[in-house]
This record gives sequence, structure tokens and C-alpha cells, in this order.
Amino acid sequence: MAEREDDELSIPRAALNKMIKELLPNIRVANDSRDLVLNCCTEFIHLVSSEANEICVKQQKKTISPEHVLIALENLGFGSYKAEAQAVLQQTKAFALKKRKASTKLENLGIPEEELFRQQQELFAKVG
Repeated sequence: MAEREDDELSIPRAALNKMIKELLPNIRVANDSRDLVLNCCTEFIHLVSSEANEICVKQQKKTISPEHVLIALENLGFGSYKAEAQAVLQQTKAFALKKRKASTKLENLGIPEEELFRQQQELFAKVG
């Protein structure tokens, strides 16, 4: 594994520490072990994303899709991760859809934002 000098190509240490703490709340993990896990995670992401990119290029696509990542996992011998990756993908899509629906509720009212603001100011005036 090549040592990377550019910290931008690594997972933030605080994020890794949080994950370790959540997964192993009652276990102490030595700093050198954390560094090793961090390097392994970074290398894994690099490996999978490189393979997904190759698949994307072969299919003459410009954007790496989730399907490219799933194929990359299979190609690299990590097929056992596919089911969990697909479950996370579905959760992410559901969350994004829920977030989009929430943000469009205001738009679906059919009332301009300025009018809503005016109504809000009226209500504040009545209360105060």
C-alpha cells in the first residue's frame, strides 16, 4: 500500500473516531490501530472507486453510478458486501426522497413566499 502524503485523499480522522466509538463503545483502540484502519478504509475506497471508474469508462458513461460500484465490488472479490451496499443505497434514496418532499411542501402550497412572509408578519403583529 502506497503512503499518501495528501490528507485530502483520506477519511477525516474525527469521522473514523466517531464510527469506531459507535461500533465499539466499550473497547479502547490504540492510535496506531486507528491509523491502520484509516489507511485500510482509504485504500478500499480508492480501490473500489478506481474499479467503478474503469467500468464506467468501458460503458462510455461520464458518471459513476451505484450499479458501477456494485459491479466493482463483485469484480474485486467483495461480492459479499453487495447486499449491504444495496440496502444502504435504498435507505439513502428513501432519505433523499423524504427530504425532497419536505422541501417542496412550501412550493406545493401555491402561495408565493412573499405572501407567506406577509401572513407571518400579520400573525406576529396579532400576538405582540
